Amino acid sequence: MALSKQDDTANVVLPGEESKDGLPCLTPPVQSKTSTGRTLNEKEMEKLTGDQTLVSDFKQMKLEKEAQKNWDLFYKRNTTNFFKDRHWTTREFEELKVCLEFEAQKLVLLEAGCGVGNCIFPLLEEDLNIFVYACDFSPRAVEFVKQHSLYCAERCSAFQCDLTKDDLRGNVPVGSVDVATLIFVLSAIHPDKMQQALDNIYRVLKPGGIILFRDYGLYDHAMMRFKAGNKLGENFYVRQDGTRSYFFSKELLADLFRGAGFESVTNEYVLRETVNKKEGLCVPRVFLQSKFRRPDQLQGS
Repeated sequence: MALSKQDDTANVVLPGEESKDGLPCLTPPVQSKTSTGRTLNEKEMEKLTGDQTLVSDFKQMKLEKEAQKNWDLFYKRNTTNFFKDRHWTTREFEELKVCLEFEAQKLVLLEAGCGVGNCIFPLLEEDLNIFVYACDFSPRAVEFVKQHSLYCAERCSAFQCDLTKDDLRGNVPVGSVDVATLIFVLSAIHPDKMQQALDNIYRVLKPGGIILFRDYGLYDHAMMRFKAGNKLGENFYVRQDGTRSYFFSKELLADLFRGAGFESVTNEYVLRETVNKKEGLCVPRVFLQSKFRRPDQLQGS
């Protein structure tokens, strides 16, 4: 199971990835994008189908109740030192570079689930013509954002927010956001509440606005490493520190966004294979990288 300082799956992050799960990457990973996901071998399939015992309802209710506390404790332990800065976002998502092509066009960005600012500060450092609304579930994470040397009220507004129940319109003007990012965020939300989070973002996006998405894909190595006793539901698991992670199929993801009124632009798996020849390890990572668009024509809020 991930995130234990006492085992061999501790807090190590693959280069270029900011997930809480991973193994040391000693050689550059090979990456490909595909419409089909990863196929399990027979041993992996047996392990997955054999793990059908779910965490008790009582514990699941406790985990949901204490979700914010568990993330706040995570940032208390790790401060700003855990996740790598996301310098790859402008390479993967050209929508973040539109303000470079048109100097008069200011990009308004919503970073939903900003953590300690590993995505927004590389963007601000590039001196892009950009204004960022940044929110996170963890009050401690938001404070770390506000304490960063690049944070200034003229370019960034950070606030605490539970995307599943706190109306973003209290901090972000309706229909003002060009681009919203959901990067390793939706997977941490209970599946029953994911739709509410997307509805919330929909309301502050401009017609034609885009959500940029990257998160765990089905059968990612992190999913396959969970031991018996950590399963909360189908493709949904709890880590040792109480934080949770869902692993998406592209079909389910498309249904979620469609249910919130979005149109699919791209929706594909990113397959990475990291090889450590010295240790004899081959680590298959699976992510979903997608773009969803709010239709041009205004729909109901």
